[in-house]
Amino acid sequence: MEAREVQIPAAGRALAGELVRPDHPVGVVVFAHGSGSSRFSPRNRFVAQRLQEAGFATLLLDLLTAEEEDEDRRTGRLRFDVALLARRLLAAVVWAAEQPSLRGLRVGLFGASTGAAAALRVAADAPERVAAVVCRGGRPDLARDDLPRVRAPTLLVVGGADEPVLRLNEEALGLLRCEKQLAVIPGAGHLFEEPGALDEVANLAVDWFARYVTPGGTGS
Repeated sequence: MEAREVQIPAAGRALAGELVRPDHPVGVVVFAHGSGSSRFSPRNRFVAQRLQEAGFATLLLDLLTAEEEDEDRRTGRLRFDVALLARRLLAAVVWAAEQPSLRGLRVGLFGASTGAAAALRVAADAPERVAAVVCRGGRPDLARDDLPRVRAPTLLVVGGADEPVLRLNEEALGLLRCEKQLAVIPGAGHLFEEPGALDEVANLAVDWFARYVTPGGTGS
């Protein structure tokens, strides 16, 4: 397993990331973090590790620079700028496709919270680049107008106790026109901190990406 820190160019900014690549990757999953989070999110790193064990390369990156994160902690403004986050996420997807060690691999997107909206917008705007999407505790309502254009198979994972976000995801499911599924984890809250909840998120993500991202997947 090769792990390295990377810098991803995006419209004149350099985004910090971590690329982990198994010896013979079956696909690559790019993570879009959510409100106030970063590539060091323990929840996303847990899911990424499970994906790595299943043979996927993973790219965890910060969609905001350190200076922007400082501003966002004060104002909360940039975390809801879905257009900005989506542009940067797309830049990361393009960057990944250009890496010799990842060339030819299909790409999945894993979005959490507001990062889920960015992932869905990228899937809508660049359908040829995104093979599948998984959203954890996502805010798909922030990409509402983009949802009917998403073609990549999309899995929405929500905690059963996260009632406001569950309602938003139920509405989003009705707007999606792609292969889609809503998975509700009983008793789980927004951060999936309950025993076994995050493990279930990881299981669902591995199964979804194995089906739609790997060359031999049943849905690919």
